[in-house]
Amino acid sequence: MSVRRATEADLPVLGELWRAFSQEVPEPEHVDLDPEVELREIGDAVRTELGLVAEEDGRVVGYALGRRRSSTAARLVDLYVAPDARRRGHAQALTREVVAHYREAGLRFLDLEVVAGNTAARAIYGRWGFREDSLVLIAPLEELEQRLGGQELPSFGSIHVQTDDAGLVERAVNQFVPRLPGRSRGSVVSEPRNGWVAVYDDVCDRDPEMLRRLARELSDRMGSVVAALGVEQEEVARMILYDRGGVVDEYLSVPEHYGPLPPGDAVALAANPTVIARLTGADPARIRSVARTAASFTDLPPARELLVGLADAMGIQGADHGWPGPEG
Repeated sequence: MSVRRATEADLPVLGELWRAFSQEVPEPEHVDLDPEVELREIGDAVRTELGLVAEEDGRVVGYALGRRRSSTAARLVDLYVAPDARRRGHAQALTREVVAHYREAGLRFLDLEVVAGNTAARAIYGRWGFREDSLVLIAPLEELEQRLGGQELPSFGSIHVQTDDAGLVERAVNQFVPRLPGRSRGSVVSEPRNGWVAVYDDVCDRDPEMLRRLARELSDRMGSVVAALGVEQEEVARMILYDRGGVVDEYLSVPEHYGPLPPGDAVALAANPTVIARLTGADPARIRSVARTAASFTDLPPARELLVGLADAMGIQGADHGWPGPEG
């Protein structure tokens, strides 16, 4: 194993390694790379800045590119090792030579860019001593237009009553729905499924607060365990479990999605497997595994996937959608 300066004779193999890297770790959707431009920049780095290759048995198995950014800092532009040559110290040796080169040039810092979802690379860089200094945030223009214009992203939800008496649930729904603010285009009450009767309502679909209000009233009226399950703003999954009209447990996949919370309140939104198990018969270990939380929805599976996983663990069917429309 050895590391040396790259030459123009290495450019064809560097191009192959760059193409392999771009296939293995695709650029984010918002980045549109021109391969020809990227390959020209590799050549420029080799000729005018810093290009290194790692060799094993005479074969180039990895490369690194460096570029000076200021009088004090340089950037590790590219670092890649072929999959069949990994875990043998090539990446570390390449980076060590980059560090030595810029230290000798009198610089004090080395930075790099890494895709947030490339957890394996981030873990390695963290062990080497790289730390977060700034964050680049990005959002689709269409979504920004909606939010900045005061438009909420769509939500949906459903209510599940722990009973086999669909008729009793339907009578209770017909009593309470007219009291909800907003004009409802209809409610749907399902047949019993696995000991639960589902309720879907147009007003509750559009307004998660109304979903929670109807769930609480049904639980109080019927003296039953009731679960309100939904996806809010297309981004977060929420579950609230009621027993005889009172909230006994709550889950929000991103506890601080709507703003900062005291630590205790944030923890309270993580779901309580013991309570859920007692009221629904769910396996606590399974609840723990599916009721995931994070600081951002981008660090979790899609909200609908989280919701369906939690509902399934509770033995609830039909939580993957809201009001089905006037055709039912």
